[in-house]
Amino acid sequence: MKKDINKKNIIGFSIGDYNGIGPEILMKSFLNSNLFDRCIPIVFCEKKILEFYNNLFNYKLEIKEIDNFKSEYRKNIIYTYNNDENELKIEPGYISKSAGYYSIKSLKKSVNSLDKKKIDGLVTLPISKINSQSDLFPFPGHTEFLKSRYDVNDNIMIMYSKSMIIGFHTGHIPLNEVSSFMKNSFIENKLKLFIKTLKYDFNINSPKIAVLGLNPHSGENGMLGNEELNKIVPIIHKLKNKENQIEGPFPADSFFGSKKFQNYDGVFSWYHDQGLVGFKSFSFENGVNYTGGLPIIRTSPDHGTAFNIAGKGIANSNSLTESIKLNIQIINQRMFSK
Repeated sequence: MKKDINKKNIIGFSIGDYNGIGPEILMKSFLNSNLFDRCIPIVFCEKKILEFYNNLFNYKLEIKEIDNFKSEYRKNIIYTYNNDENELKIEPGYISKSAGYYSIKSLKKSVNSLDKKKIDGLVTLPISKINSQSDLFPFPGHTEFLKSRYDVNDNIMIMYSKSMIIGFHTGHIPLNEVSSFMKNSFIENKLKLFIKTLKYDFNINSPKIAVLGLNPHSGENGMLGNEELNKIVPIIHKLKNKENQIEGPFPADSFFGSKKFQNYDGVFSWYHDQGLVGFKSFSFENGVNYTGGLPIIRTSPDHGTAFNIAGKGIANSNSLTESIKLNIQIINQRMFSK
C-alpha cells in the first residue's frame, strides 16, 4: 500500500541527557523551521523537562502531555509521553547519574513505541557515555544498543550531509582494535551493507563509492602496510560492477583536502576519526548520524551533549533539524518503495 502523502509522520524523540543541549536544540528546531508542517513530534520524557527550557529561554512553544497514542494531534504542539513520575533535578551543564539513567529509560520507551508502530521514526538526542553506561546499558552508544536490540547481524554508522554520505567500517572502538575487524568476510559484508543502504534508504540506484585507504598513503604499494593490496583492492574488484561503481583505495588526507568526495555518492571509511575529521571539516554543524541496516529508522545530530554550553541558549540546532528532515525522508522513501 502506498503512503498517503498528506499524512504527517509521527516522529518520536528520546530526550537524551536533559542537562545537556538536547532539549534546547529540539525546541529551537521547531521554532526556526517548518517542521510542524511535516511531522508530529512526541518526546519521551516528562512535560516538566521541556517546560523548564521553554521558560528558561522564553520560547513560548505549546507543550502538551499525552497518556496514550490515540490523541487527536494538532499542529504547532510538541507532545510529551511518559507514564512515570520522577524527582528530577534539572541543572543545565551538570553531569549526574540520575540524568544518565533517565536518558536510557527514555530511549528504551521510545524504541518500544517504535516497535508497536505508535511512532514512525526515532530521533535520538545526545546521551553522555560518562553517566549512561551501566550494567543495564553496557553500550558505548546508540548504534551498538540498537544493533543488540534488533539482533541484526550487522549495522553501519553513516554520517549524512548535503556535502557527503560516509559509512564507517568500525564505530566507537579503540584505534588499536581496528585491525581485528580487517577480515575479508567482515569487510565485504560491511561494504555490501553500505551499498544496500545507499540504494534503498537514500534512493541512489547505482551508487558511485570511494573507498579510503587504511594506512598512510594507502600503504604506498605495501611499504606502509599491506591491507590495501591483500584485502581492500581485491574486495573492490569483486564488488565493482555497473550498478556498484566502487573506486579506491584513496589516501584519506588528499581525498578530503582536494574535495574528491564531491565526485562520489558515498565514501567508505575504516574507523571513526579517519572519516569524521573529513566529514566535520565540511559539515560541522549540519551533519546527521544515521544507523543503516536496521528494520527501524533512527537518526541523530552529529554531536554530543555539550555540557559546557548547556543552558546558555547558544547551542546550534542545525544538525538536529537536518536529522529530523532525513528521518522523514527515509520513512517516505521506504514506504514508497514497498
